[in-house]
Amino acid sequence: MVHKKLMQARILLQNAPLKKSGHNKFAGYSYFELGDFIPTINQIFNEIGLCGVVSYDSEIASLTITDVDDGTNIIITSPMADANLKGCHPIQNLGAVETYTRRYLWVTAMEIVEHDALDSSAPIKDAVIITPAQGIKDELPIEILRYLDELAVELIAICEKDPKAAWVRLEKENLEADQKVALWTLMPSNVRSAIKKAKG
Repeated sequence: MVHKKLMQARILLQNAPLKKSGHNKFAGYSYFELGDFIPTINQIFNEIGLCGVVSYDSEIASLTITDVDDGTNIIITSPMADANLKGCHPIQNLGAVETYTRRYLWVTAMEIVEHDALDSSAPIKDAVIITPAQGIKDELPIEILRYLDELAVELIAICEKDPKAAWVRLEKENLEADQKVALWTLMPSNVRSAIKKAKG
C-alpha cells in the first residue's frame, strides 16, 4: 500500500504551487530549498497516511517512508559525503552534509524536478555539471562562503609574489567543484590567469 500512497503524494506535490527560493549565483540557476517543499510534503503525508523519517550513519543516509495504516515502508538511501574545509568547525561541516543529504533524499523520493533544460528562462553559463556523488552542490553554507572569501584574499596576496605557491596552496584545499567555481568568482581575472599558468 505504501507504493500507491507514495505515488499519490508525488502527484499531489507535483500539482502544488511550489516556488524555488534558492539561487546559485555562481552557476546561474534556481533550485528548491528544503523549506520550499518539506511543509507541503508533511501536509500531504499527514492527509494520506504516510510518515517520512531521515536517519544517518557514517556511510549511509536513509529516508524511510512508512504507511502508517499497514506498516509497509520504502527506504531511499544515499552515500554520505564529506565537507572538510579548513576554518569550519566539525559540527558545521556535519550540519552542511546532513542538510544537503536530507534534501537529496527527499528530492529523489518525491521525484522533484531540479535545474536542467526545463529551467530555460535563466541561461546557464558554461554550466559546470555537479552531481550529488561529487559532494556538496547548489548554494554553499554561509560558513563555507566566508572561508572561501578569506582564502581568496590569501591567494591574491600569495599570487602577487609567487603564482606557483598560490596554486600549491589552492590544491591543498581539495575543494569540491562548486566550491572552486565560487572561489574563482572572488578573485580578479589576472590572479585566476596567473594561477592557471602556474599549474601548467
